[in-house]
Amino acid sequence: MLMPKMKSNSGARKRFKVTATGKLARKKAYKSHILTKKSAKRKRGLRESTLVDKTDAPRMKRLIQS
Repeated sequence: MLMPKMKSNSGARKRFKVTATGKLARKKAYKSHILTKKSAKRKRGLRESTLVDKTDAPRMKRLIQS
């Protein structure tokens, strides 16, 4: 009997991208609403994407594997 295929977590698949070096890229949080009280400098910093921490990466990779 064959094991069923693993499904990727569709929420995680939309939120994380694997870079060319195999690391995971993600967007920063706190940029969707209540923006008037946040400074322009803070919002500008939130625009940039960043990498998932190396301690969390194995778990996230398991979620997005197909």
